[in-house]
Amino acid sequence: MVELINITNPNLSVRDLSIREIIQEDNRALAKIIRSVFEEHDAPREGTVYSDPTTDNLFELFSRPKSVLWVAEIDGAVVGCCGVYPTEGLPQGCAELVKFYLNSNARGKGIGKDLMERSINSAKEMGYRSLYIESLPQYSRAIAIYEKQGFRMIDRQLGKSGHSTCNVWMIKPL
Repeated sequence: MVELINITNPNLSVRDLSIREIIQEDNRALAKIIRSVFEEHDAPREGTVYSDPTTDNLFELFSRPKSVLWVAEIDGAVVGCCGVYPTEGLPQGCAELVKFYLNSNARGKGIGKDLMERSINSAKEMGYRSLYIESLPQYSRAIAIYEKQGFRMIDRQLGKSGHSTCNVWMIKPL
């Protein structure tokens, strides 16, 4: 079921912002956004979501129970995403906050905050007790957002994401 939420925010310079769950038609646009963010920040491509084959099939990936991927659209165009996924090997009651990416023209408008808060609320509703994040130093702005949302640094990787190049790990109790 697709839930469509229209958000009215006077600070946005767009006519229509909506946040909804992923649909299959989003796969191509989201893969392009994710990879463009890596290219923009000159972030490593191997051992990250950039080269992960699931990046091209996010709708199928997020059809797994106790997972969700929220997609932001501006005026009908997909501009970003953020979600929750039960990554293998995480501690009991913990999920991973994943796929937090926005087009450069969608940043600084509160859209990322909306996506992240919706993902955190979804994790709580699904019964998770904590959220884990993997990132890279190239994404320092995102890391600052994670910290504002209550994530704290930890000294080791949790779970088996397959993203061996990520070397920033954070966790948040829910």
